[in-house]
Amino acid sequence: MRKLGPILAIMLFVAALLSILVSPALAQDDQDPPGRVARLNYIQGSVSYQVSGDQNWVQADPNRPLTTGDNLWADKDSRGEVHIGSTAIRMSSETGISFLTLDDRTVQLQLAQGAIEVHLRRLAPGEAFEIDTPNVAFTLTHSGEYRIETDPNASSTVIVVREGEGEVTAGGESWDLVSDQQYTLQGIDQISYDASAAPAFDDFEDWCQSRDDRENQAASAKYVSRDVDGYYDLDDYGDWQTDSDYGAVWVPRGVAVGWAPYQLGHWVYVAPWGWTWVDDEPWGFAPFHYGRWAFVRGYWAWVPGPVVVRPVYAPALVAFVGGAGFSLGVSFGGGFAGVAWFPLGPRDVYVPGYHCSARYVQTINITNTRVVNVTQVTNVYNNVVINRNTTYVNNYTYARNERAVTAVSRDTFVNARPVSKAVVHVSAEQLQAARPVDTAPIAPTRSSYVSATARVATAKPATPFEQRPVVARLNPAVSRRAPVYTNESPEFNQPNRGATNPPGQQGGRVNQPNAQPQGTAPQGGTQQQSREGFRPFQPPSGTNQPAGGNKGGNAAQTQEQAQPQRQYNERPAMKYTPPPKARDEMYDVHPPLNQKPAQPPKQAEKPKEQNKKEK
Repeated sequence: MRKLGPILAIMLFVAALLSILVSPALAQDDQDPPGRVARLNYIQGSVSYQVSGDQNWVQADPNRPLTTGDNLWADKDSRGEVHIGSTAIRMSSETGISFLTLDDRTVQLQLAQGAIEVHLRRLAPGEAFEIDTPNVAFTLTHSGEYRIETDPNASSTVIVVREGEGEVTAGGESWDLVSDQQYTLQGIDQISYDASAAPAFDDFEDWCQSRDDRENQAASAKYVSRDVDGYYDLDDYGDWQTDSDYGAVWVPRGVAVGWAPYQLGHWVYVAPWGWTWVDDEPWGFAPFHYGRWAFVRGYWAWVPGPVVVRPVYAPALVAFVGGAGFSLGVSFGGGFAGVAWFPLGPRDVYVPGYHCSARYVQTINITNTRVVNVTQVTNVYNNVVINRNTTYVNNYTYARNERAVTAVSRDTFVNARPVSKAVVHVSAEQLQAARPVDTAPIAPTRSSYVSATARVATAKPATPFEQRPVVARLNPAVSRRAPVYTNESPEFNQPNRGATNPPGQQGGRVNQPNAQPQGTAPQGGTQQQSREGFRPFQPPSGTNQPAGGNKGGNAAQTQEQAQPQRQYNERPAMKYTPPPKARDEMYDVHPPLNQKPAQPPKQAEKPKEQNKKEK
């Protein structure tokens, strides 16, 4: 293939620029985490997953977020459904996929074997969606419905374009794919290409159409953006009501007396966000990663954000509780030391505990609450993040509400154990001495990445995905298995605060002669930064602190503390542009394709010699 010509390069640049203008939520700094994740939302039979950096396959947890480097496997006679925002990816029997890249602009999947159906409801300018098989790279260039099936042993890929358009790259050639056609591509170096009319829907695709129809008919789409994964689950488990303060709110049915949000589930550590809530309820994804919770008329109601394109995913919209011993957890007296948190109310500004830009903080708040404006968010960001002034966070709606605060032991929290079985009651008097903080000041252990109740799966691919051949047009973000760094590893306890790797070092490993022993924290009471993105915890100003901590809110800043302020002041002011309102006509929403009258088959594509493109 030839290199890109200057005209094509200019076109790609313009498309990237348009993506920033059209979708402000995507225009983030390199330091920001992705604004979206994947979620395995439906399991039929036996489905397992393998999180990045772990060698074990475990039984899948439907609400655990998945991202770059994670793998999924649907065993024999099993099916699974994955969502990335509004896009659905359905897996057939004996099918394995890997997330090679998943960020704000790119979705790149490896289809190691089996069959998937992809319903891409929306593809914004500048975004890329690519599916890589053992012998071809398939780029989806338009919203639509696609079936891709591959047999790695025969080096064969079959693509059915039910609706939409795409492009295949393989063997140094490329072909345009149009709708209502089936394409068979065989071989590795020399590709055998065949195009014919699309076949009738089989049982797997009929099931996919029924899943699509369920989403299409969801009444909750009137109140929640289709980019918020899980909106289609809300109809079956709750009711929409109108509140005089917040407008449309969703109230779950069948919850226990005394139930509070972020109580029935567990915590896991997912890089780069850090501590992430995984709820046990079948409806427990959207209400815990988007919007806010409010206690109204004696019960909890979920208040979604505005219906906009691509609201930003959050690992958990909570604030944690600190106190005299918060550098290593939470201490409430009486011999209990652990971790406590509470849900953010609709008027509370979420301050992420992970590293991110001011624009990211603006967007994640404005897309997840209807009663906070960008000026409020900016003021909080300046006070809390830049100036380290914690006056605002002490005014969180539910910080002193004992019905809202959930507390567990450090052991339960860090080892991803079920929270509801280990809740410790905290009185209103105890909460008066506590202070909200932005993140749990606890480093992850090896048990923090997968639920403690997860069982090692016997169902797994015969050949590891990284040993499968794969053809990729884009450069994957994951080219090999990445090492996992925890506080049980010497690398976690290095006092380098995110220093870059010396030349020649591989996998982020840096040998330090003075590394702390395994399982211990560095001296000085603070946790150092791990390679998985854990931010060194900084206690809020003006609180009781261990020796060496910050010395009060009015004390002069150290040179290290003043650096963020100087960098912020030197940045030019940027006007915030809110994301566009989401409307159904912006998404591929229509009756199931298998219910439409059959269309006359299109003429097959010309032979590849006349159809190939030059690169």
